[in-house]
Amino acid sequence: MKVLLIYPEFPDTFWSFKHALQFIRKRASLPPLGLLTVAAMLPGDWEKRLVDMNVCKLTERDLEWADMAFVSAMAVQRDSVHPVIARCKTAGLKVVAGGPLFVVEHEEFKDVDHFILNEAELTLPPFLADLEQGCAKRVYTASGFADIHRTPAPLWKLADLKRYATMAIQFSRGCPYNCDFCNVTVLLGHKPRLKSAGQIVRELDGLYQLGWRNSVFFVDDNLIGNKKVLKESLLPALIEWRKDKVGMTFHTEASINLADDEELMHLMVEAGFNMVFIGIETPSEESLAECGKKHNKNRDLVADVKRIQRSGLQVQGGFIVGFDSDTPSIFQRQIDFIQKSGIVTAMVGMLQAPFGTQLYQRLAREGRLLGVFSGDNVDGMTNIIPKMGLDVLHKGYRSLLEYLYSPKNYYARVKTFLREYKLPKISVPFDFEYLLAFFRSILHLGIVGRERLHYWKLFFWTLFHRPRLFPMAITFAILGHHYRQVCDLHIR
Repeated sequence: MKVLLIYPEFPDTFWSFKHALQFIRKRASLPPLGLLTVAAMLPGDWEKRLVDMNVCKLTERDLEWADMAFVSAMAVQRDSVHPVIARCKTAGLKVVAGGPLFVVEHEEFKDVDHFILNEAELTLPPFLADLEQGCAKRVYTASGFADIHRTPAPLWKLADLKRYATMAIQFSRGCPYNCDFCNVTVLLGHKPRLKSAGQIVRELDGLYQLGWRNSVFFVDDNLIGNKKVLKESLLPALIEWRKDKVGMTFHTEASINLADDEELMHLMVEAGFNMVFIGIETPSEESLAECGKKHNKNRDLVADVKRIQRSGLQVQGGFIVGFDSDTPSIFQRQIDFIQKSGIVTAMVGMLQAPFGTQLYQRLAREGRLLGVFSGDNVDGMTNIIPKMGLDVLHKGYRSLLEYLYSPKNYYARVKTFLREYKLPKISVPFDFEYLLAFFRSILHLGIVGRERLHYWKLFFWTLFHRPRLFPMAITFAILGHHYRQVCDLHIR
């Protein structure tokens, strides 16, 4: 059996980093971790070929080679999935589909032959058994959750690692919290399920042996969902593993209560972590209570962020406007919080209701749904009718993003962060592409770009005041270029 593993193209989004990746001549931020893991679950004698359409084209030669196509996608890839399936069917291929998009919307894809829904560890084996017997069903689902101790390492050899900026790895699935707008617990449950530290070390060994020396994203929705195991097992194993390794820094997602645990932050930095994404959502206590984000309440969130930054972890933040409790003052409150906290990468989206969430169910009962969840957090779209009114929300959101990502305010936020940040002692190998990216930044941002005045101010301020952070300052300048391009695309 010859199988094409196809990952459809992403649109130009906040997290695609498309405009920043051009500076380091990479094609995509991350490889398709789910498809590479599924590939490792397929029979060993099957021939497998990965086509990540974010780094290469799906060619007629690929389609002629294959007997079957496996397609995986998230909601944000919805528009690119349909033509992929159509091309596969025209070529006479059986199409097998899985991933978050199809779990929720599989009835919308009439041309798919087989759906492997929920977690592949549970639904792929019965499909393969039925396929071998010639009696494969159209839909395979599971009500429980997989034991990920049995999950194989991703089949990294299928991916062209040189085309990616970062690798992806997963330690846990599930989140202990219950935010009403989030579909993580709907898909993966409340109780975090963990791999062993040995599994993670073996997966990292596989990447290292293939020559990977750059950043690795732990894609867990909340890495610190089980602090005890993290402290006693994973982090000590990572610290030991990195003793004779060069490179490989880590970043991940966590909840704000990370700020309460000095020991945990210290261990994460020692283990090689240098960045965390945190869902802060809003400075409004009323809105936090409304959406069930109780663990963010009754805190000095700015102080929490700065404590994490001073530990050596850059904080990326997720923010939302459009809660029922929000008034038009929320837009300025978000601006004030983000600028004061020095969260450079601030992803601000309008509230959306993914299918199956508590928010979706409540708004459906109230007749306040407008359509499907776009899956893009910063596209200026929402599928709800907000209490403040759509016009007010759209106008406020547009002004919020214009302020945050204007060169003046963005570069001011970078300086606020650089003043607070404690650079961890992490050995990073020299990469010629990053040196070239520096010279490209001078040309495109310092000479041609509309932010050139602010670029040079940051350039010399960092050299004189925080010289060890100079590479980070240039990275932020490049990322700011990307964020402005995305904002211009969606809000103007």
